[in-house]
Amino acid sequence: MQEKREITITCQDRQIQVPYGITLQELAKELYPKDYKRYYLAEYNGKLAELHRTIKREGSICFLDGTNKDSQRAYRRSLVFLMQRALKDLLDKVDWDVRVQFSLGDGYYCTLKGHDHISDSFLSKLSLKMEELIQKDLPIEKNIFPTCDAIALFAEQGMKDKERLLRYRSNSGTNIYELDGAYDYFYGYMVPSTGYLKAYDLKPFKEGFMLLFPGKDPQKVEEQKPPVKLFDTLMTAKDWGSRMEVDTVGALNDAIAAGRIKDIILMQEAFMEERIGALARQIASEEGRKFIMIAGPSSSGKTTFSHRLSIQLRARGLTPHPVGLDNYYLNRDQMPLDEFGQKDFEALEGLDIARFNEDMTRLLKGERVELPIFNFNTGKRDHRSLPMELGRDDVLVIEGIHGLNDKLSYTLPKESKYKIYISALTQLAIDEHNPLSTTDGRLIRRIVRDARTRSTPAQETIAMWDSVRRGEEKNIFPFQEEADAMFNSALIYEMSVLKLYAQPQLYAIPTDAPEFKEAKRLIKLLDYFMPVPTEDITNSSLIREFIGGSCFHV
Repeated sequence: MQEKREITITCQDRQIQVPYGITLQELAKELYPKDYKRYYLAEYNGKLAELHRTIKREGSICFLDGTNKDSQRAYRRSLVFLMQRALKDLLDKVDWDVRVQFSLGDGYYCTLKGHDHISDSFLSKLSLKMEELIQKDLPIEKNIFPTCDAIALFAEQGMKDKERLLRYRSNSGTNIYELDGAYDYFYGYMVPSTGYLKAYDLKPFKEGFMLLFPGKDPQKVEEQKPPVKLFDTLMTAKDWGSRMEVDTVGALNDAIAAGRIKDIILMQEAFMEERIGALARQIASEEGRKFIMIAGPSSSGKTTFSHRLSIQLRARGLTPHPVGLDNYYLNRDQMPLDEFGQKDFEALEGLDIARFNEDMTRLLKGERVELPIFNFNTGKRDHRSLPMELGRDDVLVIEGIHGLNDKLSYTLPKESKYKIYISALTQLAIDEHNPLSTTDGRLIRRIVRDARTRSTPAQETIAMWDSVRRGEEKNIFPFQEEADAMFNSALIYEMSVLKLYAQPQLYAIPTDAPEFKEAKRLIKLLDYFMPVPTEDITNSSLIREFIGGSCFHV
């Protein structure tokens, strides 16, 4: 009888012997028998892996719990699949067409075809059905289908968006997940079984409902109030995409293949200019608005937007003057430190708030003020200054991450400020059940811009992205609903353009680098999009801030 082979694995800084061919899930059960289900994925020799993966090579293993962002993504996808399976039992086949529209806070906004109102009682029944499936601990299995068979499967099930998406897939095989007779395709990894999906909530919202996820604590769902202004902005973008018949990646690819992309680019730019013009009209109509405060997360296109808004304000008789909040930085040796002991350049306390309020108050009184200029080479305030005086038609266009926070402008009357939140809130979904992450869109924008303007490789941009995101969650997102207006800077075609610039940068990341798994995920995302050349994109387009060729100084 042949002796069972064992291999050496390093896990949690200790070496252990494990049977050849054991799954990662089986190993997790052995190592953590009481709470193994808190681990959703693993890193096996530096590569992300689902827990059904077998161990056949020596190396290192790290199990990832719900505090890890890749595990959080897997949990969310799996919860969507569980909800689909529960709806299949709860409703007639013709009625259970659920669509995941977009991310909203710690949850997804979902709608049901043919249901304009979702009641608490209906969601209670859905939750009971989901709990029943969780208690059964049903496996979520992955199988490779020939892509042609996957297309036929989704056509048969009425999932037309997936059918459309996969028509542009170059791979001969497609990973299809199965849960108790339900089949679907998901962009990314999944948990092993329904028993892992303990924390979630369902709440009616608008015409649909929210599928809520755990936040910082993986074990519970926090009470939250959906951001209404953000929802309205996202729905406006969704409705426009639907009117253009381009609401999914597959639909965009169809439009590109049919030669419609030039018209789509022109219509998108016209729609964006119309919205900027409407903002300018609103500001001009409200007498006394002297400070236009613009804030948004990284790579939202704030600079181009500020230029285009200023042009529209001039057309309405106002004289805008740009002011960068970065000029109010304290000297570098006065910067506050973050929790890691590093200088925190994104903290509100890193700005000379007293000087800012003094300057703005004096300007509001009609006085002449010398505005500071920060020298980023020396890390100190420059000896030069910018003289400024506000006449009847003058307004300041103030751009910076703290623009929406009233602690920055605490001495200024509310009626003197017009606050604008800007972000890239994509209209597209990958398909019916996979929304396209707005954060991924901004990261890809930043990778392209950093490489072009700062010679920063994609590996470095990805490495600092988590820190950027922490700053946004602390300094920007909590104030977004306080804005007087929200502006969506996403362009429906932009991922097809950015693909041409981002892919070479992502492929340049070494496979053994910690950032490679994120690069691989983004490469897979970009693979869904057909490319679009840039010759039909005007030099005033917001996308030019990232790919180059802008008529503005960006």
